[in-house]
Amino acid sequence: MNELDLKAMGITAINQKLYKLPKDTNERHWIIRNPMGQHSIACGLDAPLHVDIQGHVGFYCGGMNQHAEITIHGHAGVGTAENMMSGVVWVKGNSSESAGATGNGGLLVIEGDASSRCGISMKGIDIVVGGSVGHMSAFMAQRGNLVVCGDAGEALGDSIYEARLYVRGKADNLGSDCIEKEMRAEHLEDLAKLLERAKMKHKPESFRRYGSARKLYNFNVDHADAY
Repeated sequence: MNELDLKAMGITAINQKLYKLPKDTNERHWIIRNPMGQHSIACGLDAPLHVDIQGHVGFYCGGMNQHAEITIHGHAGVGTAENMMSGVVWVKGNSSESAGATGNGGLLVIEGDASSRCGISMKGIDIVVGGSVGHMSAFMAQRGNLVVCGDAGEALGDSIYEARLYVRGKADNLGSDCIEKEMRAEHLEDLAKLLERAKMKHKPESFRRYGSARKLYNFNVDHADAY
């Protein structure tokens, strides 16, 4: 186990230290102390590391992550795990707006609440939120899964493509082209796996599924005058 003190080293030195580690390194487990709400901590990692950040972080923590498992032992600012490709980013507290934005893969777990635009333009990432999400979450979501164990804010799934949204609580104000859909056996199976990975004990049967009505992004010649 290796420890890095952000207060003593600075954000650039810590990120360079982690980024330059070879993928076959034996030094897998790293602890970052005194994050002090700094931005862009542990961004662009490209090795199977285990990084524990002991405290609150600012914007874009874990952005562009590949392979690494990053745990934030506190709250996180805007854009947590933005453009994530693979691996795991785990937030023990709450996360601000645009968590998991444009994520292509991997798993983002937020044990608390997520603010507005959670999963905006997601492209394959799986996001599990233990609490609620704010307005415009999953806006233009293309692929992947967003699991909300609490309530969903206004305009959930606005302009959604083919991402799957699962909400356990209220979702009373859906966005454009987002509708409630049938929860079939394959969806219950997929949701059960996601909840297990995120260590959430809710029953899949207590969730409802939402997705695209496929009317917004498919051209219909009979409605040409409306375009």
